[in-house]
Amino acid sequence: MRQVLVKRRVVVGGLLLAAMGGGVATTMASPVIGKATEIRGDVRRRQAEQEDPLAVGAQLFDNDHVRTEAESFATLALGADTRVLLGAETDLLVDRFIAGQGGTLELGTGRMVFDRPEGLPKVDVAVRTAFGMIGVRGTKFFCGPSKVAFAVFVEHGSVAVAAGGVTQIVAAGQGVEFKQRGDAPSEPVNWGQARIREAYASVGL
Repeated sequence: MRQVLVKRRVVVGGLLLAAMGGGVATTMASPVIGKATEIRGDVRRRQAEQEDPLAVGAQLFDNDHVRTEAESFATLALGADTRVLLGAETDLLVDRFIAGQGGTLELGTGRMVFDRPEGLPKVDVAVRTAFGMIGVRGTKFFCGPSKVAFAVFVEHGSVAVAAGGVTQIVAAGQGVEFKQRGDAPSEPVNWGQARIREAYASVGL
């Protein structure tokens, strides 16, 4: 009987070690894609089924879900050159991102600014939203509620906004809007300085 118990403990111990080893391998297989560089208020990050407060300096991985609460803001650095600024009550999924190449972000609710300085090599980034898809090639733009249900404004560079079977190319200084979900993007128009300031203020700029 004692020999059977010893063998059972060895088997259980081996299973535990295998499980622990699998966890370590999974973590090591997920490269760091960025970090939180500024946090104001209550910002939380969900990884798989675990949710914790997001602190300055915290590393970011693919499939991280970042959520800002009321009157809270976050700045995320993706790679060495790209920033994503989140306004209050915003939900962002970093679906996948590779520094210097691009990736896919999903804006569930709220507002954000994607910021990549001019003069750098272009990267391919797609931002999925409930209103449509935003195709980015290395630029700075705002997306989120602004006077209407949803809008996109480009400061420099250009983006392609696609929804409802329509794609609009939005150039620097222009914006498009959606009055409701299911709409196609409006024709691009130039935004005034007051609206631009209001949009940027909503993400803490």
